Amino acid sequence: QVQLVESGGGLVQPGGSLRLSCAASGIAFILYAMSWYRQAPGKQRELVATITSSGSTNCADSVNGRCTISRDNAKNTVYLQMNNLKPEDTAVYYCNTVYRGRDAWGQGTQVTVSS
Repeated sequence: QVQLVESGGGLVQPGGSLRLSCAASGIAFILYAMSWYRQAPGKQRELVATITSSGSTNCADSVNGRCTISRDNAKNTVYLQMNNLKPEDTAVYYCNTVYRGRDAWGQGTQVTVSS
């Protein structure tokens, strides 16, 4: 059974930075692409960033230039570094992978950007 556990969210001031972590278990982590999504109140869940099993990365246009996704295969962990945070980055951030053709999600971690 796949388990994804996010951590690292919290309250941060505009212009600040945050690093989110997602620890995976129940899968051969090294073989899977991993993604971060976010969902703001009243909005649809949106893709933030993806890292493939080979380490290629992509960030959404809305966070490009402020986003770094990385992975540590030895720790079965994927990270999302967000810089120059803006109030519109406020959302619940979810870790995701596709396992046996189905989406697997973590429980989410709240990020609030406010002064």
